[in-house]
Amino acid sequence: MADSSIVTSGMARSILVDSSVYDSRMAETTKDHGFLGPAMDDAEDMLPRLETRIILVGEASRNDLLIQALKAVKVMEVLVVKIRGAESGPEEKLMIKSIVNMDINKPCLMTDSVQEFADGENAEFESVYVLASFDSPDYSYLYERDNRIVGPPVILHCAAKEEPLPFSCRPLYSTTMINLSLCFTGFRDKEEVKTLVNLVHHMGGTIRKDFSTKVTHLIAYSTHGEKYKLAVCMGTPILTPSWIRKAWDSRDYVSFQADDEKFRTDFKVPPFQDCVLSFLGFSEEDKANMEERTLKHGGTSLELGDERCTHMVVEENSVKELPFTPTKKLYVVKQEWFWGSIQMDARAGESMYFYEKDESPAMKKAESLLSLNTPNSNRKRRRLRDTLAQLTKQTEISPFPPPRKRPSAEHSMGSLLDISNTPDNCKTLAESSKPNKSSTPMLTKQSARWQVTKELHQTESNYVDILNTILKLFKIPLEKEGQVGGPILAQEEIKTIFGSIPDIYDVHRKIKADLEELLNDWSEDKSVGNIILKYSKEMLKTYPSFVNFFEMSKDTIVKCEKLKPRFHAFLKINQSKPECGRQTLVELLIRPVQRLPSVGLLLNDIKKHTSDDNPDKRTLERAIEALKEVMTHINEDKRKTEGQKQIFDVVYEVDGCPANLLSSHRSLVHRVETIALGDQPCDRGEQVTLFLFNDCLEIARKRHKVISTFKSPVGQTRPPAQLKHIMLMPLSQIRKVLDLQDTEECVNAFALVVHPPTEQENLLFSFQLTGEETVKSDWLRTLCRHVANTICRADSDDLIQRTSPEPLQVSTKDMDSTLSKASRAIKKTSKKVTRVFSFNKTPKRVIQRAFMANGTTEEMSPRLSAESRFASSSTLAARHSPSMVSLHSVFERKYHTFSRSTTHLI
Repeated sequence: MADSSIVTSGMARSILVDSSVYDSRMAETTKDHGFLGPAMDDAEDMLPRLETRIILVGEASRNDLLIQALKAVKVMEVLVVKIRGAESGPEEKLMIKSIVNMDINKPCLMTDSVQEFADGENAEFESVYVLASFDSPDYSYLYERDNRIVGPPVILHCAAKEEPLPFSCRPLYSTTMINLSLCFTGFRDKEEVKTLVNLVHHMGGTIRKDFSTKVTHLIAYSTHGEKYKLAVCMGTPILTPSWIRKAWDSRDYVSFQADDEKFRTDFKVPPFQDCVLSFLGFSEEDKANMEERTLKHGGTSLELGDERCTHMVVEENSVKELPFTPTKKLYVVKQEWFWGSIQMDARAGESMYFYEKDESPAMKKAESLLSLNTPNSNRKRRRLRDTLAQLTKQTEISPFPPPRKRPSAEHSMGSLLDISNTPDNCKTLAESSKPNKSSTPMLTKQSARWQVTKELHQTESNYVDILNTILKLFKIPLEKEGQVGGPILAQEEIKTIFGSIPDIYDVHRKIKADLEELLNDWSEDKSVGNIILKYSKEMLKTYPSFVNFFEMSKDTIVKCEKLKPRFHAFLKINQSKPECGRQTLVELLIRPVQRLPSVGLLLNDIKKHTSDDNPDKRTLERAIEALKEVMTHINEDKRKTEGQKQIFDVVYEVDGCPANLLSSHRSLVHRVETIALGDQPCDRGEQVTLFLFNDCLEIARKRHKVISTFKSPVGQTRPPAQLKHIMLMPLSQIRKVLDLQDTEECVNAFALVVHPPTEQENLLFSFQLTGEETVKSDWLRTLCRHVANTICRADSDDLIQRTSPEPLQVSTKDMDSTLSKASRAIKKTSKKVTRVFSFNKTPKRVIQRAFMANGTTEEMSPRLSAESRFASSSTLAARHSPSMVSLHSVFERKYHTFSRSTTHLI
């Protein structure tokens, strides 16, 4: 019973068009189910009986771009169905379905009337109709007769990708949603669902009734329901119906894909959609913040007790009793649900965050004891200690007996993360109030050296716990892959925030273990200093990089918390956990900055209680010196790092600043604000900022107009540069520093005599200091000291020469007058006009056209040139420039030229 037959084209389509086995993309289902069998050989033998053709209908037949693209489409996918008879009888048949590629040998056909070709039952042709619109009578006519319909974007996509024309049992307008599988939830309007389903099918997507692992996107109108919860757990994108409509509007863009992450982000279902929240137990500031974020994430907020509320968010640490009995429809949840929903960017399940008041008798007793009005009562204090010890039995117990506290430690305020109140301690304190013969000798046997060493271990243990909390609660969850809603922070931001915390944690975990071993087998000759010496080099490697960039780490946290709501929610969730002690991440990260000085103080205390004949005395001194060396290295490295940061700040602040200013050996020494008094290095009256570096001087003027902003690579927008670069001058070019005496016409002024390598003579730069914070004598001495270091001279004071401003024609009079400001404005305007009519900057053809009205170029150029020279020289002769003066007592003037912008001095 091997009889078989091949059925293709119209018959196959009529068989499968309503089949529940197939989705809109027949090829996917075929490949998933492995419908490729022995029938392929027989199918290939029968393929020559089938002709393929593409028919352009109506407007599509007049699209030149589409016709050109069809020349590149040589192959189309064709459905092949083989029916094989079973051995048990003809009633049992096996239908094998396959999709094969067939060549397109004939050119495309064009028609305005589809009636002559629309023959859905004709098995001799595999016809594909191309329609520009799926909302036309031609579409309805073809669709009713089960014809294969595609849109122009499908043809253009196949031509661009050099792919076969895909088979689809439904009309396919574009490939916008190819390989996407959608599921719907929360819809009440069936007509809307039907419309959306058709759009998805027209874009190549598939629809599934039930949510499963094959669903790639959930389209939700509501955050309620099992489908929504499953999508949140599986990390499936949850989108609004607008995503489908917007994708359909963009269907004609061939390269557009609906699953593009940037496009998809705008259509995410907000976590508090169709939720009405109220808040209990929060401060006014926190409540306002949470209400604002509720609105931002799709929800609404109402006053407490409103019947329309769906959720009541409770601050569980401050609320002891609910003000009313909640209804069954009202979710009463802890604040962690609120922040967790924002962090996941999806509504979290309420069952994990229900607020439940602890009404156990032990807790009630503890609360009554904690609220005692007479804290000075010894009896009540003992009851309180006993109760707390009973309530904290599950806390880790210290491995060695705690000694009596030193007097200096009894009144110190411990950290919120301090674990000194362990059950062991509480029990000992409770028992110490009772007469106990065995306890007294134990406490008297411990020396002061043991007590301080025990304190060192205890603080080290607390510190390691803090580092462990930072890593487990913050760093590791942020780095975790596959987070719901995507990564909270970029890897660069995580690295900037946490830096070398893991390395610091590893070092101190080993120090803690060594201290614990030492205390378990304690004797007075045991060496505490050797433990610190053993790990001093590791601390030298790990601490500088973290301490130096702590400010950057803190700024990154503040910036990300402000700009990224999910990170803000992440921090709020962790801050409420007992491991954090209600401290922020910034407050926890400052501990490594504080730890080494604290260790140094404890080592000095141990040394003080160590006898001179103890071998550890000398070792402790070496350990203290090693620790000081680590801190000195940190401070020096921090100073260099801050210096480099200051240089970057100068580069960002000064527009056009040379890139070679950035150098590892360069550091910023001082910054002064001045006003230019001459024509060099800029116009008189300009506000000039001088940046003194250890080997050069950056000169910049205030910008007249701020044009653009600077955007850093990480996306942070910096404020516009306020200064404009004039010149970067090496200090070796400064020949003299002139301290100009104060007169009636010159106050708080100085000048620099410089010799640039491009000039044959010296130039004079004169300035007036502005601002009371800069003392002229201190500034000039600092400048001369660095000039002397640059040119390798020991006599830096010889570089300063005090002189009168009159011979130099330097004056500060009327610098801020209205007439002076108007004069500077006229000068700027005249320079612009000069640039407009400058021959060397104006195209020659423009000049020739201008002269043609009055004469030839040969006739006009000499005359104009002469007039220009005459006007220029006369103008300069009538104006005295401070940059072209004689220095009688300082220098001898040889000659000068008539130049507005250059001063020539010997």
